[in-house]
Amino acid sequence: MTRIPVITGFGGYNAAGRSSFHHGYKRTIFQSLPEIEQRKNCLATAVLMGLLSWKNNDYHWADGGQYDPVHDFARLRLLVERGTLVRRIEAGLFDVERVPVGRKVTLGGAGSPSIITMASRDVPEPLPAGWKVLSQEGRVVTLEVTSEVQAFAADTAPLAVQAAGQLPSGFNPGDHYRSLHHPRGLQLAVLGASDALNSLGISWQTVVSRVRPDEIGVYSASVMSQLDATGLGGMMQARGQGARVTSKQLAMGLNSMPADFVNAYVLGSIGATAGIAGACATFLYNLNAAVDDIKSGRRRVVMVGSAEAPIIPEVIEGYSAMSALATDAEIARLPGGTLADGAIDYRRASRPFGENCGFTIAESGQYVLLMDDELAMALGADIYGAVPGVFVHADGYKKSISAPGPGNYMTMARAVGLATALVGERTVRESSFVQAHGSSTPQNRVTESQIFDRVASEFGIESWPVAAVKSYLGHSLGPASGDQMANTLGVFAHGILPGIKTVNSFAEDIHASRLQLSNSDQELGAEHSKVAFLNSKGFGGNNATATVIAPSIAEGWLQKRYGDSAWRSYLDKREATRMSAEQYDSAALRGDLKAAYHFGEQLLTDDDLQWGDGKLGVNGFGDKVELISDGGFTDLLGK
Repeated sequence: MTRIPVITGFGGYNAAGRSSFHHGYKRTIFQSLPEIEQRKNCLATAVLMGLLSWKNNDYHWADGGQYDPVHDFARLRLLVERGTLVRRIEAGLFDVERVPVGRKVTLGGAGSPSIITMASRDVPEPLPAGWKVLSQEGRVVTLEVTSEVQAFAADTAPLAVQAAGQLPSGFNPGDHYRSLHHPRGLQLAVLGASDALNSLGISWQTVVSRVRPDEIGVYSASVMSQLDATGLGGMMQARGQGARVTSKQLAMGLNSMPADFVNAYVLGSIGATAGIAGACATFLYNLNAAVDDIKSGRRRVVMVGSAEAPIIPEVIEGYSAMSALATDAEIARLPGGTLADGAIDYRRASRPFGENCGFTIAESGQYVLLMDDELAMALGADIYGAVPGVFVHADGYKKSISAPGPGNYMTMARAVGLATALVGERTVRESSFVQAHGSSTPQNRVTESQIFDRVASEFGIESWPVAAVKSYLGHSLGPASGDQMANTLGVFAHGILPGIKTVNSFAEDIHASRLQLSNSDQELGAEHSKVAFLNSKGFGGNNATATVIAPSIAEGWLQKRYGDSAWRSYLDKREATRMSAEQYDSAALRGDLKAAYHFGEQLLTDDDLQWGDGKLGVNGFGDKVELISDGGFTDLLGK
């Protein structure tokens, strides 16, 4: 009996806010929410942004005045809307108009000597040819230089690309735990995994006490590694800037660190771990490993995710040099690319399937906690969805690393085929939707729409609803499909598919005869939100598509598999789980994100290991690990 991988917790942070309890999703359908939900959603994000704080049993403005929900909501809503989703990069990260650059300059060598004054500590030893010390007064040296000197002059310049899917204004993930020397991407990993863990509503110790240590896994990675000053970026720049490399920069920069940090500081896991990188499909690559492991029985609980913080001038300039990003100049030339006053409309920088000019980079950290169905039933874990399969295919021979190929046809068709086998043709035709990669490039809009249209034709789908959350969040690279997943779980819960609201109309060159694209929210209803297909197309031919099943169907599977009596027992336990999870949401709404960061705590020693009978146990965990196993090669043993 194949085990069913079910989603029992999810969380993270991106440009829409906090993912758990569907807060980030609700920001993307804000106009479609009833007023009471709009108010709650604004509070959830405003607390992250530091606009409001909770004290004396009420909300107060940052300046100390009490928040009046009747008279102040319009102001709060405006501030939240301005400070979330895709927008112009804010000064909290760096000044897009004054990015530091070094200008190459040549001094001396023009036939007459140059006189240079510098600090004595900066004088090179030995002196280069053509250099002579004229005088020294204290710590200042005057030099005569007759040879050419290549130097760099510090300068600044504006970035050609100034739009991004930045975290909500004022929200600094490192402020919520002891994050000294942690790159921003790893801060997102800690907070995102914590959010997913807290949304579970069951203590982590309760979970680990029911499984063997080797039945736990953490699969997570970043694409670009950690490239800010506290990671590889600082290490690579140090010598050229006359600075010293620190002992932390290299280690912190590794792209496996989003998994390592979750193991070492969030979960304390000693189980399986991996950091699988697959360009923009990274989240789905790690999800694929988790799903396969749970279906096979190798793992019973796996934390899956990705964290990335690539809104850095060097990364932006790298993608811009590839003509991959939407520049300000190109946005201005698009229909509706400027506002009435002539300013760039950064809100509409990302335009999947519309007239577009490149993708918009973003930052995010997204995690889901998967369990096998038996463990979820035993614990009374809430079920947000099921993932029966993820499909990965390369493109074969390519003419360029970024060119599309046939791999995505394979992943999409196989994902739809799996859903058809499990839930039936009618459900797939009438109650499924697609979360498109939707990168907002002219090439993507044509190739991806063609894939969807062709697959829809093959499976008899007449009008396939398609969403593209990068229109709201930008492209967060590794976690991009994690953004899709969080949004999908919101659609399952509320039945509203976010529209692609950054376009007035869709491009004429897309293939959409069988697609249901909309620039307004699509109210599908729960009865037509039963299956989702998360699609990712990454540089280098990294294609992946996940089949995700709504909880209404997944719960029906479990009731059938375990019987009515076991199902009633599960429902009783689930009530307590939900109450506990809601307590966390209430705390987070008041500013307490409950980041799980256990640095130097609960350390295991040799004394915590239990040997004997061919097994190895670890204090705090459930069953012992079997040390003697044939690894599945039973046939070689003649049995």
